[in-house]
Amino acid sequence: MKNRILRGATYIILALSFPAIGWGLKTDHSHLDHSNTTNQSLTKETKANSASVLFDQYISGIYTKSGLALTSLDYAVFKKAFTGYYNLKNAGLISKDKQIISIVDFNKPSTEKRLWIVDLAEAKLLFNTFVAHGRGSGDNFATTFSNVSESNQSSLGFYITDNTYSGKHGMSLRINGMDRKFNSNALNRAVVIHGAPYVSQEFVNQHGRLGRSLGCPALPEALTPAIINTIKNRTTLYINGPASTNYASDYLNEESALHQFLPSEEQILAAGV
Repeated sequence: MKNRILRGATYIILALSFPAIGWGLKTDHSHLDHSNTTNQSLTKETKANSASVLFDQYISGIYTKSGLALTSLDYAVFKKAFTGYYNLKNAGLISKDKQIISIVDFNKPSTEKRLWIVDLAEAKLLFNTFVAHGRGSGDNFATTFSNVSESNQSSLGFYITDNTYSGKHGMSLRINGMDRKFNSNALNRAVVIHGAPYVSQEFVNQHGRLGRSLGCPALPEALTPAIINTIKNRTTLYINGPASTNYASDYLNEESALHQFLPSEEQILAAGV
């Protein structure tokens, strides 16, 4: 009798143990599943970080190879322009045939050559020359900017070049402002790229600054046809200004620019990430 009771108790204990063992196994599998999820998240994070590193390396490589490091173009300004270019490219808004960026930096005085045009495909600086700002924006330095008609001020931000026409300044190029609060009124204001006699070293020598436009980024007359033919038909123009202007743009979103810049596993390994 005693032995039967002991055997029965043993069966009961074993029966109660099976669910516990099952629960233990289930808990262990959950831990493994969580580990796999974590590893997948880490892989995605590693790829994202790798893309960012490669993105910076690519920008830095073009900046150095094209000789921009030897000019007065700040790397931070070039990176902004490139980020905007890539966002416009991802959106399908610019030409696939011309990998060209035009950059104007109005942080610099009109006495400096503050326009750069870069061929990204060849990592080559095509032009570095003078560019005028609007008479309403300031004298030697452009300090105020506007998107309002009749302001005679320059407008900051990203533009896409359009078609050419012949106007009172000769060959001219229409530009479409892409930043709603900052330059979207460019076409209505007739803000275009054109040549002007007051954009020259001789004018600077005589007056201590360039002449000023009605808001257009005016160029040296001798270079205007070559520049316009290079950048016309849906290339990127970025006009940079002082931080005090509080300029902001969706096109400066680096995360968005990286969306189509995901590296392969080989690139990750090559980058040493």
